[in-house]
Amino acid sequence: MSKNYRIGIIGVGAIAGMHARAIADIPNATLAGASCRTEKKGREFVDQFGGEWFAGYEQMLDTVKPDVVTICTPSGVHLEPTQACAQRGIHVLCEKPLEINTARIGQMNQAADQGNIKLGGIFPQRYNPVVQAVQKAAGAGRFGQLAVVSAYVPWWRDDAYYAPDRWQGTVQYDGGGAMMNQSIHGVDMLQWIAAAGGTGAVRDVFAFTGKRGHDDDVIEVEDTAVAVLRFENGALGQLLGATSMYPGSLKRFQIAGRDGTAEILEDELITYAFRDEQDGDAAIREQFGGKTATGGGAADPMAIDYSNHTRNIQAFLKTLDDGSALDIDATEASKAVAIIEAVYESARTGQCVSL
Repeated sequence: MSKNYRIGIIGVGAIAGMHARAIADIPNATLAGASCRTEKKGREFVDQFGGEWFAGYEQMLDTVKPDVVTICTPSGVHLEPTQACAQRGIHVLCEKPLEINTARIGQMNQAADQGNIKLGGIFPQRYNPVVQAVQKAAGAGRFGQLAVVSAYVPWWRDDAYYAPDRWQGTVQYDGGGAMMNQSIHGVDMLQWIAAAGGTGAVRDVFAFTGKRGHDDDVIEVEDTAVAVLRFENGALGQLLGATSMYPGSLKRFQIAGRDGTAEILEDELITYAFRDEQDGDAAIREQFGGKTATGGGAADPMAIDYSNHTRNIQAFLKTLDDGSALDIDATEASKAVAIIEAVYESARTGQCVSL
């Protein structure tokens, strides 16, 4: 029998609602408490989802004593709650990015090691069945020698999204703009699937960033970024991350090599073609293709299905049950952040950056 896990949520911003819904769908998980400095917001959250509200996360940790905490604070405030949990022996599952730079991720990992806790990352696209199907094909060598792997996030966010009372678009709390916040899922998918296809890690990055859809007094960081990547084995990659492209379009992922191509438009598999067709290929095309791709976060950050969050949290709890290794530990979760750091460094210096 799986243990019943009492889970606390630190920070009750918009993404926390997805966590709460996911927890409610997991039979052996219960939302025990949530912390938020604003009483009205915190009480409304627990009235809707359950548990007990606390103004401070340390008070919640000491009172509720949860088995696991999910961290949903602004991106640049993930380190300190993780350290507090580690000191109390409470496992942590943290929203993306794990932190806004690899140095702070290193501190989180050190705290987790010292506290003998598991520290996992939230990258729900890794638990998306259509993404898993493409990753499995890459791991089986179906694409042959890879040529290009690309991720495009051509989204839109209006000025209200970057309002002065919000943390989005700030250097301190967001750590970057369209690439670090919105496009990091695409960055992670790109490096994860490419590595399965034998490319090795990203070796070189050259990038440009800009503010094209918002004025300087609205956003501190980029709302538009493009980058080219070279992997260790010579394969190439392309990244587009934007919140400047009104009205916003569906995200797209493509992987191609000498023996095949796969392309995902949002959650629809629009291309799945190989030089050597296999028996299961038609079934995969039927399962994930032939539907109209809709939704996603193209213009509304909350228009996202939380079912992949559910699978992400379930996978984390399973590792606590059986002692298996985490799918997305701190080292794995840091890979996308390291690539994005290189994007920003290249854009700043005008030089190619080697990882």
